Amino acid sequence: MTDDAFRRTDLPLAERSRDLLDRLSAEERVAMLHQAMPAVERLGLRSFHTGCEALHGLAWVGVATVFPQPVGLAATWDPELVTRVGDLVATEVRAKRASGADVDLNVWAPVVNTLRHPAWGRNEEGYSEDPHYTGQLGAAYSRGLRGDHPRVWKTVPSLKHFLAYSNETDRSATSSEMSPRTLHEEELPAFRPAIEQKVAGSMMLAYNRVNGVPAHTQPELVAEARSWSDESIAVVSDAGAPSFLVSIQRAQPDKVHGAAALVRSGMDSFTDDGPDPTPSLEAVRGALAQGLLTEEDVDAAVLRLLEMRLRTGEFDGEDDPYAAIGADEIDTPAARELAREATARQVVLLRNDDGILPLSEPASVAVIGPLADVVLTDWYSGTPPYAVGIAQGVRDRYPTATVEVVTGADTVALRAPSGFVAASADGALVDAVADARADASLFDVTDWGDGILTLRSRASGLLLTGGAWPMRADAERVGGWVVQESFRRHLHEDGSWSLLHLGSGRWVRVVRDVGLLVAEGVTLDDAARFEVETVTSGSDEVARAAAAADVVLVAVGNDPHLSGRETVDRAHLLLPAAATDLWQTAHAANPRAVLTIVSSFPYVLADAADAATVVWSSHAGQELGHGLLDVLSGDREPTGRLAQSWPAHPAQAGDLFDYDTRRQQATYRHQPAPYAFAFGHGLGYGDLVYEAIEVDAVLIAAPAPTRRHPALDPRGDERVVTAAVTVANRSARAVEELVQVYALAPELPIAASRRLLLGYARVRVEPGETRTVKIRFAVERLAVWDGEALRVQSGHYRVAAGPSADVLTVDSRLTVTG
Repeated sequence: MTDDAFRRTDLPLAERSRDLLDRLSAEERVAMLHQAMPAVERLGLRSFHTGCEALHGLAWVGVATVFPQPVGLAATWDPELVTRVGDLVATEVRAKRASGADVDLNVWAPVVNTLRHPAWGRNEEGYSEDPHYTGQLGAAYSRGLRGDHPRVWKTVPSLKHFLAYSNETDRSATSSEMSPRTLHEEELPAFRPAIEQKVAGSMMLAYNRVNGVPAHTQPELVAEARSWSDESIAVVSDAGAPSFLVSIQRAQPDKVHGAAALVRSGMDSFTDDGPDPTPSLEAVRGALAQGLLTEEDVDAAVLRLLEMRLRTGEFDGEDDPYAAIGADEIDTPAARELAREATARQVVLLRNDDGILPLSEPASVAVIGPLADVVLTDWYSGTPPYAVGIAQGVRDRYPTATVEVVTGADTVALRAPSGFVAASADGALVDAVADARADASLFDVTDWGDGILTLRSRASGLLLTGGAWPMRADAERVGGWVVQESFRRHLHEDGSWSLLHLGSGRWVRVVRDVGLLVAEGVTLDDAARFEVETVTSGSDEVARAAAAADVVLVAVGNDPHLSGRETVDRAHLLLPAAATDLWQTAHAANPRAVLTIVSSFPYVLADAADAATVVWSSHAGQELGHGLLDVLSGDREPTGRLAQSWPAHPAQAGDLFDYDTRRQQATYRHQPAPYAFAFGHGLGYGDLVYEAIEVDAVLIAAPAPTRRHPALDPRGDERVVTAAVTVANRSARAVEELVQVYALAPELPIAASRRLLLGYARVRVEPGETRTVKIRFAVERLAVWDGEALRVQSGHYRVAAGPSADVLTVDSRLTVTG
């Protein structure tokens, strides 16, 4: 057995970490405070860095399985499935590390910020507008990432982003005004379960300010989160946030004072200046020299970081139970199967008024729209090993059917005074010198809404990009921290176009004499003017293909890098006119059309609001086409249910920058008017009737006030009520129902939520079958913040059940005595 206590697996974690800390010099301890921790060769410590992106699959380090976005995973309403996804992701993190990739085992996921407003640019990263369901799924994903070994964690999850963060506009400057009631009822409950259940070992702080104070320097809030567990929680900064404390928020006079404030507030690791630790460590040394920090402050932070590393088995040698995971455990058959299952389970049938779904055996299918046969990935997606788009899914499911893909893009030729714009076959050259229009001069122009265009060269098959000088047509997809493949068209009075490159804010111009295209014009006067010849009308092609098909799938939605993403909130909630125009054209040509929305967020359907058949999926990754067709074909019953309401009109969502959802009557908890598609909504192919609900305790005493936030899963010491909900299937198909139970509060001294999710259960009900489903909930879930604690008020509550928050068809009474 080794003499190094920190390598002994028979010793407690605290003893091992203290031994390792004691072996580090004062300078080595300071060096551990940056994301890029150096090797300490004399102790056999290799270099380590915090943060591996794995939001819905391992990202940024090559090929890995890509699962549905978290907002899609939430639509499964299946924590066990989410845990299985997390477990497989953790395996692939370990496998990628075994391959020699620069990957460490602190995973920056899950995101447990609530989806209180659908305009948030990072909507896809969260789970739900309900904080308790968010907390439940955050714990479920973390449980999978952590693994089930009692000592060694497969990975160490970091919960993001603490606290009150869900706007991108000026995110490092804005202050989320947070009343104590909102804090305790709607923010902290999303973070608590994963920490309390000891499946998250880290937490990332948020960019924003909270009540005027940077979230990175709120020691009381960090201490609150750490109080939920007797195990240590390593706290990391978000990227660049330590510098923003000085430069943007101006909360500290310089980096030295900033470093002191951060460490004293409970932050352990600086994610700043990329891989260069020098500025951060110099600031810490300066704080020590000026007496703003003590060595004990540094030791406390380093100790938590060392405990995080010890949990991963880094120093356990052959005693690491996950050490045998090899590089070949990426993209396994089991991973592909799970990706397809997760994709199918999150598809939501929003409307099926004409009974078009499930599809019969069509002889011909037109798949129409910009998302007809592509799989788009977001900023936190990995590189999928393969990609099955919707049209390919149709081909695979109906191999004898004729499948036609029409994107709806106009095919155009652009002519400058110097000649036609043309691209080389590899896209490396784009110029405007051709005397005549040729195939190399053709570009497919896709309108993503609000005037945002992409142009795909017919010659190279790739996108025009302003990311190179001169411009090229060699981009495989829209992507990057700053998107280089999007443009906005300025239409002149004579019908000619000028193109604004959105990534640089510069106009496209043509270089004199050589005709190369460059994105460098400062004003519209600098821009080239292109005569436009429409060679093929996308609208005409949509009408033709739709009219000729047995059934039409109109695939529209968003590109995850455009019109809403990290750093950019959505400008509005409407389904863009470009999408509704496609829908109306296709539907007019063939009423057997399915509006198939693939998106990162809810829409107000606007001019498509009367669509009779509507299906939604998140950007679900590599198995999008297969999973979607599993549902559309009826091979799988639709099981997806919305975890986020779809507003009937934009005003229903409230103000993006107002975090008081109660004051705004925002989210299902407070909104008095019905939504277009409510929280919990989703249809099956059969019809289910809710017959009755009974609670096993019609009279119950209120529990004592507490500061412990309740969770969806009742704890062992809480007062539990069981609701028995009876449902009957009177149709000819089985129904996979999500039975939901809500509390409807009476008038109380402290007004409670209009409705509150208490619990849910999945049940399969066969044709002609009646089943009773039992759903347990803690009475503590009825608590409201009274200024000092969470208190359950006495009164007569209605406990109601139904298929969504807006459709609660049976109820019973529960009287709470005080």
